[in-house]
Amino acid sequence: MSTSAGPPSQDPPSQGPRSLADDLRSRDDSALQALVQRRPDLATPTPGDLGQLAGRSVTAASTARALDHLTRFGLQVLEAAVVCDEPFSTTDVYALLPDTAREVVAHQLDDLVLLALVWGEPDSWRPTVAARETVGRFPAGLGPPLAQLGGGDLEPLVRALDDAPDDAREVVDALTWTNPTGRVKNADRVVTPASATTPIEWLLAQRVLRPLDKGTVVLPREVALHLRSGRLHRTVATDAPVADLHHHDPVVVDRLATGTADEFVRLVTTLLERWAVAAPGVLRSGGLGVRDLRAAASLLDVDEQHAALVVEVTWAAGLLSTSGETDDEWLPTPAYDLWRTRSLADRWAQLASGWLTTSRVASLVGTVAARDSRVNALTPDAERVVAPDVRRWVLQDLASFDAGTAASVESMVHRHEWRRPRRGGRLRDDLVRWTLHEANAVGICARGALSEFGRLLLNGATDAAQASLSSLLPDPVDHVLLQADLTAVAPGPLRGDLARSLALLADIESSGGATVYRFSEASVRRALDAGRTSSECQSFLASVSRTPVPQPLSYLIDDVARRHGLLRIGAAHSYLRCDDPAVLDELMAGRASETLRLRRLAPTVAVTPTAPDVLLERLRDQGLAPAAEGGDGSVVVTRPDERRTGPRGVPPLLTSDPPTPSPTVAASIIRALRAAERGASRGPHIKGPGLGTHVPRTAMTETMDVLRDAVRSGTSVWLGYVDNDGVSAERVVDPVTLTGGQLTAYDHRSDGVRRFSVHRVTGVAPLTEVGR
Repeated sequence: MSTSAGPPSQDPPSQGPRSLADDLRSRDDSALQALVQRRPDLATPTPGDLGQLAGRSVTAASTARALDHLTRFGLQVLEAAVVCDEPFSTTDVYALLPDTAREVVAHQLDDLVLLALVWGEPDSWRPTVAARETVGRFPAGLGPPLAQLGGGDLEPLVRALDDAPDDAREVVDALTWTNPTGRVKNADRVVTPASATTPIEWLLAQRVLRPLDKGTVVLPREVALHLRSGRLHRTVATDAPVADLHHHDPVVVDRLATGTADEFVRLVTTLLERWAVAAPGVLRSGGLGVRDLRAAASLLDVDEQHAALVVEVTWAAGLLSTSGETDDEWLPTPAYDLWRTRSLADRWAQLASGWLTTSRVASLVGTVAARDSRVNALTPDAERVVAPDVRRWVLQDLASFDAGTAASVESMVHRHEWRRPRRGGRLRDDLVRWTLHEANAVGICARGALSEFGRLLLNGATDAAQASLSSLLPDPVDHVLLQADLTAVAPGPLRGDLARSLALLADIESSGGATVYRFSEASVRRALDAGRTSSECQSFLASVSRTPVPQPLSYLIDDVARRHGLLRIGAAHSYLRCDDPAVLDELMAGRASETLRLRRLAPTVAVTPTAPDVLLERLRDQGLAPAAEGGDGSVVVTRPDERRTGPRGVPPLLTSDPPTPSPTVAASIIRALRAAERGASRGPHIKGPGLGTHVPRTAMTETMDVLRDAVRSGTSVWLGYVDNDGVSAERVVDPVTLTGGQLTAYDHRSDGVRRFSVHRVTGVAPLTEVGR
């Protein structure tokens, strides 16, 4: 093997394909389908023919994307292919990667051929020019070959190295495995052995180093390979690093993950119930303010990072959006009302699916972004297009281990670094760490191991994942245990309707296997504000409690209800009305009368320029319990779920790569390309059926039968078609697919793939070919 040639030869091989396009034409359909599935950008949109497919595959952007998906071993084999003379053989590549099984090298080289990064035929391979350029100027840290640096033989250079001074040898050793270049002033000056005074000058005089430009010297490729003993890399990483595994009982993992999933759903519900009545504003730059995030963390009793995850996942699941008003706010969407009626397993699956596919990274919230600004929740700064890919790979790696098996975080970082060495750096490593942390917080994992329902969700079996989670959840309970300390204990997850009704009357104090609710004046007043009466609250608690309603709780409800609504507030700008003049006397005598600018109109009526909502809050701060009143004197009912955004569209998924076509779609693409190749080769040698000039009209059933046969056999047909303008025309097409009343076919007239509505087809007949 020789490695001195460098640039690809301009002379095509004497046998086999003469270009990458010829190579692709010679491949079978299964190989081409695999190509467009592995490199989906080549088929977006569908190319006109195989020549255009080949042209796309050698663009710089597409080639860089293909290299981004290579493992470290794949890059090492490609670097070896680039270093070899052209054409090269598997043996040439294997010689640069010793201590590696030959069949492993051959398999990886076949994969590079499949990806159209290498083309040709066995033992006569060539990397594409784009692959060579994308690998870089110094593949595997090797400099240019001697032929590009003034020529010369290797043997004199080897003898010079044997006699080199120690300091000169140190310089060469430093350039052997890393960057082959060094910065030197006047590198292109003439230096003789007699005039050399430094190690660099000695090496230049012996021509061991060569000037690359006026300020750079370089170690020739052949010299570096000699010093490396013919090895391209110190180590060849054929496989991913071994994960540092820890084993847990799968039953325990599933139980812990179930508890976390239940808790995560509760956190989302609590957040949206609060924001429905007290919505935080949207920052001018978009997103959620730091103060509002801290308030959410306090409400949920979690740290800010966990609160950010709850907020981001809620948005990703389509349950949260902006109001779209002048004073923009974050509000639940109408989808939330449907979501909260579903089973807990269904609700969790929607949240977890949103987290899996979103390009938003909650763990970025609170970090420093560009221009030393803080990353806020729900802002574009938290977007990372590679996040969904990293999440899926990390979890799929966990899924490859036995049930209940976890891997240390750093070992997973090293495995992903092997899998995607060109992508990321610090961000890539952090995404792996954040994925493992967030998966445990959402309930997909527990103790670092994938749960059974998380594994099913990852594999796309959403219904099975919901069934698995449902089987692990305790049955919803329909009762609570009221206690004398103004608390209620739910001995399990409550039915949805019961949980919502109880949340209106009490606040959650703690959660876990059992949930503790706390009754207070504020919580009881919240129920009364929502239209409940004292008797309705008492009756509700009596009907859902397995214990009698404690006397302190009954007194609390009656006391708050007795004071609730004694003061009535309306718009005069605002007025106060009270049936008890003594209450209004006390209020008018206090300091609040001055701050609120109250003016008494009658023994039971006063007015103020203060807005009704402000007046309500000020009087409540004074320990009073006013109720809002409508124009007809009725109590205004305020409900916690009255505010919603408008219908929210599905946000676009940001991805770093186009979606991978399914096997069926990939097969259709290749059939269209084959049809285009056949059309190009036929040229003018096609005509319609028989000797006529028009396609005979056919019934719809016959039309469908002929088209289905053409799709199955891959043959061409003559088609009569009426376009949107009512113009009738005949054309030759190669049918590709026939679904949903739409025919996708390669149209020889427009020289491209088109879609035809079947109901506009007037007739169809098999194509008669002549002159071939």
